[in-house]
Amino acid sequence: MKKGFINFLGTAGARFVMINQLRSSGGIWLEYGRTKVLIDPGPGSLIRCRKSRLKLDPCRLDAVILTHKHLDHCGDVNVMIEAMTEGGFKKRGVIFAPSDAFGQDGVVYGYLNNYLGKREILRKKKFSVGDIVFEVPIQNDHSVKTFGLKFLLGKRIVSFVSDTRYKPSLIKAYQGSSILVLNVVFYERRPQYEHMCLEDALLMVDKIKPEKAIITHFGMSMIKAGLSKISRRLRTKYQDRVVLAQDGLTFPIND
Repeated sequence: MKKGFINFLGTAGARFVMINQLRSSGGIWLEYGRTKVLIDPGPGSLIRCRKSRLKLDPCRLDAVILTHKHLDHCGDVNVMIEAMTEGGFKKRGVIFAPSDAFGQDGVVYGYLNNYLGKREILRKKKFSVGDIVFEVPIQNDHSVKTFGLKFLLGKRIVSFVSDTRYKPSLIKAYQGSSILVLNVVFYERRPQYEHMCLEDALLMVDKIKPEKAIITHFGMSMIKAGLSKISRRLRTKYQDRVVLAQDGLTFPIND
């Protein structure tokens, strides 16, 4: 039986929480079996790995995944590729990212292509790296090419809904998820922006009914509304099925 875990290196969402480091913006480390993947390494990801209570060695990463190229998701992508390839001395590892993350106006430096074992363009299809299989079920509604991720880990489905405006097709895309991780920037809906609010996220939880939903990527309005207060309200309705992530939160995954 394969085992693994998710570690939230950071829970910051959007510009001002990231810039002020009210929450870390280090991304999410996913480990399953013998395979280690880093999702959306924003600014401070390397430091958060090195300071983690867990042994999270960036030099042992098998892949880095960018859901999109905004800085709060990719600020440390190049240094993490350097670490994964040990400065280019070991040609290994995979970078998965949308097409606009590469080339002109991209965020992944061209010289790193010679360091990597493989470069994969994210799109709606199934991918694999080591013990991990995942698929991109849908393209998000966001200002740059953005994709969510659905990890097929044995009998468990662990899904990450990255930045997007809410749309009903998200429900079908993430149906069957055992663990549902949702990026929630806004406390209340702001239709002019392509981000979900708390109400959107809870609608997805009610429709999909995962075993566990973890809300992360908080913007200023979520923080100002009081994360402790929100947690208490969620606990009243959902018990421990819906939680707000904390920096450093580790959640186990068992097949």
